[in-house]
Amino acid sequence: MTAAVFPGQGAQYVGMGKDLYQNYPAAKSLFDKANEILHFDLTQIMFEGTDEELKQTKVTQVAVFLHSIASFTVLNQHTISMVAGHSLGEYTALVACKALSFEDALVLVSKRAAAMQKACVQNPSTMLAVVGLEEEKIQQICNNVKGEVVTVANYNSPSQIIVSGTMKGIDEVATQVKELKARAIPLNVGGAFHSPLMQSAEEELKQAIIPLEFDAPICPIYQNIDGKAHTNPQEIKQNLIAQLTKPVQWTQTIQNMIADGASEFAEFGPGNVLKGLIKKINSEVICIEQ
Repeated sequence: MTAAVFPGQGAQYVGMGKDLYQNYPAAKSLFDKANEILHFDLTQIMFEGTDEELKQTKVTQVAVFLHSIASFTVLNQHTISMVAGHSLGEYTALVACKALSFEDALVLVSKRAAAMQKACVQNPSTMLAVVGLEEEKIQQICNNVKGEVVTVANYNSPSQIIVSGTMKGIDEVATQVKELKARAIPLNVGGAFHSPLMQSAEEELKQAIIPLEFDAPICPIYQNIDGKAHTNPQEIKQNLIAQLTKPVQWTQTIQNMIADGASEFAEFGPGNVLKGLIKKINSEVICIEQ
């Protein structure tokens, strides 16, 4: 069985999607529709903007979402049996499995990005990739940091875990990680995503999600919050709301998809970050080149 996976924030680059726009009328239609819905020229920033413009959360999230769903729309040649997305990518996955319309998802992603950016201003914070330490040791380090918010944000693979927290808290985590001869890599992000510091953003997002009608997906979506397959629209909505302040269970997600029959993964979106993570989780599965 083939699983489709979709990347999140951080996969963006200047020039993303330009080839899709120029070569596929269906993709061009999605790009033009996005500009109209968002009331600004997103494609101009994606194709010809600066790195600084593109890495603004309010731009990055809609750009990655748009590129990913356009890629899926025009390049997918497979029968997809299950879907999953990493953080922001979960919104693309919801469109791919027809639980949400493109238009509704784009508006939600835009509102999510604006709420997260506001939370980042209210609570200056950041994220850190830890490579080469087991999960239990990283959790212990987080517990050792007193008086600051630090928490595991992404279980990306057995060898890569992301920590979110306050500036001071993340500095302390980095120091302890280096003392154990592991790698501590600061991430170029504006805040502590998937942590309690996103609580205000979660409340805003909840107000946007609750009134929306979600359809039953045409295939299971494996959600970040627990890594499990979901098909109930109400469960999917609640999990999507909780996602902002809870860790992304990506390792568990991929392991569960493989256990449920996924033998190959197709990544749709900018870059191939997820392909690398999937190979670290299970080196035997096939990752399809798009």
